[in-house]
Amino acid sequence: MPDQPLAPHGPLPTGGRVRPITRWGTPVMHRPQQRVTTYDDALRSLAADMVATMYAADGVGLAACQIGEDVAMFVFDCPDESGRHTVGVVCNPVLALPEGRDRQLDEGDEGCLSFPGAFVECARPDAATVTGTGLDGEPVSFSGDGLLARCLQHETDHTVGTVFGDRLPTKLRKRLQKSHDKAAAEYPLEWPAE
Repeated sequence: MPDQPLAPHGPLPTGGRVRPITRWGTPVMHRPQQRVTTYDDALRSLAADMVATMYAADGVGLAACQIGEDVAMFVFDCPDESGRHTVGVVCNPVLALPEGRDRQLDEGDEGCLSFPGAFVECARPDAATVTGTGLDGEPVSFSGDGLLARCLQHETDHTVGTVFGDRLPTKLRKRLQKSHDKAAAEYPLEWPAE
């Protein structure tokens, strides 16, 4: 039996419906998201839809803006350097990164479900911690290395209106655009919803 994922703040919500993924260029993707102030059934339902959509798209994380919702929240199910998966929901995330000698960059490839089919190297710190609140308003904190560190940074970026293409030099942004254009036919606008 495979290892159960680490769920330090409880399992991901279930029962959501798969929604189409919002693409780069849509205004909601490029502005800071509204802070969560009400923790209710509507928020839980949104998180469940985000989880269902993330899994349908074979993603490791998804922010609310990626299904067109102006809410500072993301969900994730992502492996760390050792391959161990961590799952969680973070509202109003705040990112903390290593500084000074502790800061090491990981030059790995990165992609985004809102710019599907395209990956390019994007340097990011190789460790990260995100704090925020969970679906009941309780404090949550997640830390990780490897892909999990990249995911926590990438998804927190979405909540402040940054897409990872904004972090790339022009040459890499052009390469990312080319590979996205080449794959575009595989990702119709309603993807991954049926």
